[in-house]
Amino acid sequence: MVPAFGGGFMWLLWVLLIVVMAWVVRMMMPAGGGKQENGGRQETALDILKARFARGEIGAEEYKRMRDELER
Repeated sequence: MVPAFGGGFMWLLWVLLIVVMAWVVRMMMPAGGGKQENGGRQETALDILKARFARGEIGAEEYKRMRDELER
C-alpha cells in the first residue's frame, strides 16, 4: 500500500528547503541591498557636488557657486 501523504510531504520538504536557502542568502547580503561605495553612510549634497565636479559634469565656477550656496 502506498502512503497517502508521501507526495505531499515531499513537496513540503522542497518548499521548506527553498525557503531556508533564500533566508540564508538574504542574511548574507548587506543591509543596503548592494555594494556601498561610501562605507554605508548617507551621501550628502556636498558629496554629490564634489563627485559631479570630479567627473567634469560642472565647471569650477559653478562648483564654487553651488558649494557656497550649500554651506550657507
